[in-house]
Order: sequence, then structure tokens, then C-alpha cells
Amino acid sequence: MRNRTLSLGARTLVMGVVNITPDSFSDGGTFLSPEEAVAHCLQLLDQGADILDMGAESTRPGSRAGGAPDSAHAPTVSAEEEQARLLPVLEGILSVRPNAIISVDTYKAVTAYAALRAGAEIVNDVSGFAWDAEMAGVCAEFGAGVVLMHTRGLPEEWRTQPRLAPDALLAGVREGLAASLAAAQDAGIPLDAIVLDPGYGFGKRLDENYALLARQAELLALGRPLLAGVSRKSFLGHTLAAIEGGEAGVEARENASLAAMTAAILNGASIVRVHAVRPAVEASRIADAILASPRC
Repeated sequence: MRNRTLSLGARTLVMGVVNITPDSFSDGGTFLSPEEAVAHCLQLLDQGADILDMGAESTRPGSRAGGAPDSAHAPTVSAEEEQARLLPVLEGILSVRPNAIISVDTYKAVTAYAALRAGAEIVNDVSGFAWDAEMAGVCAEFGAGVVLMHTRGLPEEWRTQPRLAPDALLAGVREGLAASLAAAQDAGIPLDAIVLDPGYGFGKRLDENYALLARQAELLALGRPLLAGVSRKSFLGHTLAAIEGGEAGVEARENASLAAMTAAILNGASIVRVHAVRPAVEASRIADAILASPRC
């Protein structure tokens, strides 16, 4: 990262989600005010979060995110509005907990620049440097740690994309992450500053996420650690609804989230991105103990 190093592999690191948005799929609107968001950050840190991941624009399915600002698909949230939501919270938590490790969840280079200047250590780009040509250069300039996610298409396209067979899906994710990795290296970002994210739910249709999770460890062949964000995703709710009937809303997906997160750890994830930190910390310690145990 910019000013320090996180060791990956000794144990799973837990990244706590901080949505400073009115419309995120999980907890949009809950922590919109700076005071509420800072209080939530403190709670996540006290529960054991190693990293806080702050986002101020929803990239839920169907949202208008990722388009060029001057295009017909311009994002709903401008960079100015995103920063107005994000920076007071970032500055507020660092004033109280100056050693907190902050990741900023953005695909906009100007927002990343402002957040890094304000003290963020990591940029978590859901587009893997694909939606803003300036992003890789900004991250390199600051020496930031980066999380590069695989995303298939734009959020407004996800519900209508054709399904893929498991082999084609995995190949697409691998090729997309390899392209993001190459872009980062071309910009001068060192390999040890890069973590890759398969992008569960980001352009993957429901059951495709299970196929990806089952074969996630194959992505370690790219040579970088993996981050997995499966918390409260719609594919989990879809499975629960099929079993129990009715809708499985985001708050009803917590047990399923822990199950999927544990599978991700056992399949090679070094960092997990979660909404409920304390249960994730406990479950990750059990998964770590399994991985560390002697094989018969």
C-alpha cells in the first residue's frame, strides 16, 4: 500500500463494506450522513475489520454506472457528488482512527485522486481499470494498493446478458483479470501492490457465480492474491428463495453469505469483503484453521 504493508496468507483479512449511498442493494441510505457512516466505520473496526472499503456510488445490477460522463450512459452519480459523500467520512474516520486502513471503492480517477490525497491506502476499482483510462496512472502516482475486479459489461446490461458455460465463464474472467493486471504493470504499479477479484455478481448470471466459486482457485495461476466479495449477493438470495419459497431479502442472506465466504477462503481467497464483520471474522478463523491443519 502507500505507507505500509499488509501480509497476505498468514490469515484471511476481512474488509468491511461502508456504503455511503442512498441506493446500494444492501444497506443504501443507512449510513448516508457522515456522522452515521463514521459511527458505522468505528463499529466495523471494533468488530475486527482489517480494512474499510468506502463506496459512494452504487454499482448494483441495473444501475447506470461506468459510462463516460459525457455519454448517453453517463453515471447517475457525478464525481463531484461522489466525493461530497465520500471525503467527509474518510477524513472523519482517519481523524479518530489515524491507523485505519481505508480502501476507496471507485472507478473514477478523479475521485481516487482526491481520496488518496485525503489518506486512503487502496483503490478498489470494480472495472479493473477499464472504465477510466486515467485510473492506473493515478494509482501508480500515489503508490496505492489496488484491487482489480473483473466486470462483464455495464450494470445496466447485466440482466440481459447471455448465459455462459463454466469453461467460457472462467476463461472470460481469467482473460479480463489478465488484461487488468497488464494495464496495472504498464502504468508502473508493482505486482506486490495488486490483488485480483473475480467479481461475483458483476455480470455473472445467478448460478454462474457458483461455477466461478467452485473453480476460483484456478485464478491463482495469474500469480496474484484473490479478494472475494460474495456478501449478500443476489445469487445467494435466489438459491434460498428456490428452497424456501418467497423472496430472500438482503438481511435474510447472512448465513448464506458466511457459507459462500468460507467456500471462497477454502478456494484461495486471501481477503473477503463483507457487510457483517464479526461473524465473518469468526468464520474466517475456522476456515484458516482448516487450511493450516495437517493433511492425513
